Amino acid sequence: MSHNIILNHQEIEHKIRRIAYQIVETFVNDGEIVLAGIANNGFILGEKIATVLIEISDIKVTLCEVNIDKHNPFNPITTSIPKEIYTNKSIVLVDDVLNSGTTLIYGVKHFLEMPVKKIKTAVLVDRNHKKFPVKADFKGISLSTSLKEHVHVVFEGKNNYAYLV
Repeated sequence: MSHNIILNHQEIEHKIRRIAYQIVETFVNDGEIVLAGIANNGFILGEKIATVLIEISDIKVTLCEVNIDKHNPFNPITTSIPKEIYTNKSIVLVDDVLNSGTTLIYGVKHFLEMPVKKIKTAVLVDRNHKKFPVKADFKGISLSTSLKEHVHVVFEGKNNYAYLV
């Protein structure tokens, strides 16, 4: 099985910084946002975006880890912070790869159970194979792939990369 690198460490860092600037532009008048990262890589990406946001803006950032069963999204979704913390706040739902849209749409549904100001989505790689009407408001790269191909994002300290299999 061959790995085709689609983003190297430096490119990922650049895309994270660009996404952070886009978030600042979108939420400049909000003063506070919740970055809700889908467990594992989505949360890691959320942490990286939060680091840049804190560096470049005065927006208060609250990090939240979202646990979704990707194989059965009807199972209960849990978050690392109580619902009261994100009630009436602006939320950015973050994941590493937008494939079919299932994870993001069920994540958005979860947050809509409480009143929120605004919900946006951010992904590092948008694969353009959606089953649901969900889009990435902030994305690092759009990639047209075949359905048999898979995108993997690896976060390993100073050696982050994304590859296609």
